[in-house]
Amino acid sequence: MSIFLVGGGPDTTRGAAVHALFTSEISQRAEALNRVPRVAVVLFDQEGSGAHFLPFYADPVRSRIDCVIAEIYIRSDRSVDPALFAAVDAIVVGGGPTPAYLDGLTGAANEIRLAVGSGVPYLGFSAGAMIAPDSALTGGYRIRGTEVCPEEWSEGLEELTFHPGLGLVPFAVDVHAAQGGSLGRAVAAVHHGVVDSVMAIDEDTALVVDSADQGKTKVIGSGNCWTITKSGGKTTVSMAAS
Repeated sequence: MSIFLVGGGPDTTRGAAVHALFTSEISQRAEALNRVPRVAVVLFDQEGSGAHFLPFYADPVRSRIDCVIAEIYIRSDRSVDPALFAAVDAIVVGGGPTPAYLDGLTGAANEIRLAVGSGVPYLGFSAGAMIAPDSALTGGYRIRGTEVCPEEWSEGLEELTFHPGLGLVPFAVDVHAAQGGSLGRAVAAVHHGVVDSVMAIDEDTALVVDSADQGKTKVIGSGNCWTITKSGGKTTVSMAAS
């Protein structure tokens, strides 16, 4: 099964390839377990925003397979109950305020890791992709006072900020890479030694990671996935497309 890291929200994901592959994996799991799959959809909610945006995440799944959608809302006044992930067959984590998603799911990180490790596919859009790594980039637009990306992608933070993430992948993730100008932030984070490596993912693009063998990856969608690493004092950027 796979970890799907999407470089934007569903509004920027125009192709059908991501949902087609994701739902195919859900169907495989459900068939093996002989049950109707239960798909957890995790969304930040403020004054009903979660329910408003739910169809954008749930409809592409339930239009392809018979399933039960388990709505999980993150709110600023409480964390998500880890038990909600105990019996799910897929996890979708939406876009929005990255720090809020990480705050809400930190207490459930172990259960999410166990689920993914047992073969539950994970689909993270934008913020949902950024919080998936061991070390999660939650925002910021400066390093040592120097701007490295547009302030609009800062999440209200000035200096680049990393916190322990869900622990699903070993590399950090940035999103809206080419379209939002966050590629510069990803390069600067590695160059200055804040993290060892970053995958910066374009909109309408997903990096698909084999959860059992994370050396196996592929890119799907219309854009690129940029790999930033550093060796011998030299920062290297490579590009992969579908």
